[in-house]
Amino acid sequence: MSDQLPPPAGGPAAPYDALLLLSFGGPEGPDDVVPFLENVTRGRGIPRERLKEVGQHYFGFGGVSPINGQNRELLDALRKDFAGNGLDLPVYWGNRNWAPYLTDVLREMAADGRRRIAVLATSAYASYSGCRQYRENLADALAVLAEEGAELPRVDKLRHYFNHPGFVRPMVDGVLASLESLPEEVRADAHLVFTTHSIPVASADTSGPVEEHTDGGEGGAYVRQHLDVAEVIADAVRARTGTALPWQLVYQSRSGAPHVPWLEPDVCDHLEALHGAGAAAAVMVPIGFVSDHMEVLYDLDTEATAKAAELGLPVARSATVGADPRFAAAVRELVLERAATERGEAAERCALGRLGAGHDLCPVGCCPARAPRPAAAGADSPYA
Repeated sequence: MSDQLPPPAGGPAAPYDALLLLSFGGPEGPDDVVPFLENVTRGRGIPRERLKEVGQHYFGFGGVSPINGQNRELLDALRKDFAGNGLDLPVYWGNRNWAPYLTDVLREMAADGRRRIAVLATSAYASYSGCRQYRENLADALAVLAEEGAELPRVDKLRHYFNHPGFVRPMVDGVLASLESLPEEVRADAHLVFTTHSIPVASADTSGPVEEHTDGGEGGAYVRQHLDVAEVIADAVRARTGTALPWQLVYQSRSGAPHVPWLEPDVCDHLEALHGAGAAAAVMVPIGFVSDHMEVLYDLDTEATAKAAELGLPVARSATVGADPRFAAAVRELVLERAATERGEAAERCALGRLGAGHDLCPVGCCPARAPRPAAAGADSPYA
């Protein structure tokens, strides 16, 4: 799905002639729910009846995940930002698990003459499911195009942006707004509950480059990056309010087998612990998610909020970044940064916190899969 602009002849984005917004995808009606979940779980042997049970989360919202609509909003924000800043770069959108499918969009891009594509994944952190799996999807799509005899474009995934100011600062504002929504008498004693998607401990420990892997359940780059962002946001909130609020990183949306260790504590368990310790209130801050998609709406706005109500604990849920203009501007900066680097020029690499800007090219061994598969846009890519 493109904006049908001609390929740029040069300019600040060179050598890139297009940006691809790459996301997870979601159903857009009740009939889509089970086929979508079949796409997500393909190869795991999960019975269709079990998928229908899992799909109740979606059926409760009319069978429509908000993620596609949110991606359309982000797509529009990116195009407006690019146009408003003189960046003549067409923007396309493709999904891993639902229409518009990645392979179809890459086929369209190749037919449109796009030969060097920057890719923004709607996942800000290092992990197998948040980075390498998207790279595997790109490799799968390119393999299909190669079989069809198409001239293959080169794809470069933009670096992780978890600590880019344009991603972090909207979340700071979201926390401040959520604090204001709490009863005045509890605001100064509220706890910040930073949430992200739980993943298997083994996957967390091997997230990021090999030198960042851990073997003691510490979570590798995945946990380290989230903790860094949480600290930046908590510090910014303290600077704006004059109050240092206690905080913790917790997890949500676990979906694996019970015998497999996943990152903990779960957000609902943490709310119970806060209540038991006499906490006055809590603000849930979904730092692990770009937009308010189903896992935010169900796991936080429905389940966790219901748990808090049962406990009598006042809570608010902070907004995700979504299509905030500052995030759209950050994407533009990431494209221009990478373009300058590819041209051999010095580039400003914006980052908050202690970790600094991450790598452009995923090294060999970064966020490995359980079973090795080809992955594009990395040092081990079969597509140079």
